[in-house]
Amino acid sequence: MSKKVIFSILSIICAAITMAACQTDQAETMVLLDEKVSEVKIAKSNGFGEMNEDIFLSFKDKKSLNIFEKAITTSVKQPGKADISEPEYDVMVEYESDEGELPTHGIHLWLGKENEKSTFMYITDDSVYLTSPQMTKKLRELILSEE
Repeated sequence: MSKKVIFSILSIICAAITMAACQTDQAETMVLLDEKVSEVKIAKSNGFGEMNEDIFLSFKDKKSLNIFEKAITTSVKQPGKADISEPEYDVMVEYESDEGELPTHGIHLWLGKENEKSTFMYITDDSVYLTSPQMTKKLRELILSEE
């Protein structure tokens, strides 16, 4: 075999390995039901594993719902187990349904400071998911302007 052929074969193999590595290394993000979100409710958190029913904020407008959906579904799972303070907020995501009740997604939220990431965690899990600083800015505008 000529050097050109060997080089071509090695190039193809390297490209295939790189592509496979990129595909398996995709970040795991939070998920919501594949249903239309009808409302997002916010309460001050009483701690891990429970939802405070004393709602102080409720969002039903399309723009706010889109911000919450994007913030949640683009949050990236962090390795290891959570070792963080008590949650600040409880976020309840409710869905529209013609066929009866769909479960409410319960999520804890630690709202980041300006230019920082925020932290989400399902109430039933101890995995931590981080937003981008840009999403934190949008969440701060929604939550803090209404408090």
